[in-house]
Amino acid sequence: MEENIISIVGLGKSFGDHEVLRKIDFSVKKGEVICIVGSSGSGKSTLLRCINRLEHQTMGKILYHGKEVRDVQKEINEYRSKVGMVFQSFHLFNNMSVLKNCMIGARKVLHVSKEEAFDRAILHLKEVGMAPYINAYPAHLSGGQKQRVAIARALCMEPEALLFDEPTSALDPEMVGEVLSVMQTLAKTGLTMIIVTHEMGFARDVSTRTIFMDKGYVVEDDDPKNLFTNPKNPRTREFLSRFMAG
Repeated sequence: MEENIISIVGLGKSFGDHEVLRKIDFSVKKGEVICIVGSSGSGKSTLLRCINRLEHQTMGKILYHGKEVRDVQKEINEYRSKVGMVFQSFHLFNNMSVLKNCMIGARKVLHVSKEEAFDRAILHLKEVGMAPYINAYPAHLSGGQKQRVAIARALCMEPEALLFDEPTSALDPEMVGEVLSVMQTLAKTGLTMIIVTHEMGFARDVSTRTIFMDKGYVVEDDDPKNLFTNPKNPRTREFLSRFMAG
């Protein structure tokens, strides 16, 4: 039986009295592309932030290859180098060129040589179509270009899994396609991906599993063909009917 890369067990998260995540259980195997969909406020981004340890869960466990990720900064840093994250607002370093943005993590965190970091950066910038812009600074890039650089930077860490937190939500509509196209290509390479998205067509066509969340619960977790054509839960049906109508 194939080992889980990440396992979420009984995960809960509260902010004060407000319970945002409730009893979340799911696991992620190598090569899976999991899209998490649901209304705003359903807990999707908080779940991703907990998986990446940007938020600390109130209860439950996050396991990486069966070992709990503890609140020790050294362990969290090692874990994040293997489970990377791409944010909706890019998080690029504005004072660094595209090339340096992509090299810095591999140099500072993984301690690879300058030559190795350079080779990785060029490889992944080519992969996302941003190699011509290696000397540009973020201020001179469009939103879609910034997000593609952010994806290349995450890939330079050679992660085992990559988390995407609504990677197209800050983009103008005409730039959404270029980022989704890069992600679709990545999915075909076998990279393990967990994607919080409002792009339902992408979730339906690219994911190997789709999770629907509502009010902090995982309501449905199924093959996208089943979830989009024959959802079992009335709440999923209601949510998807709005998407289909749109």
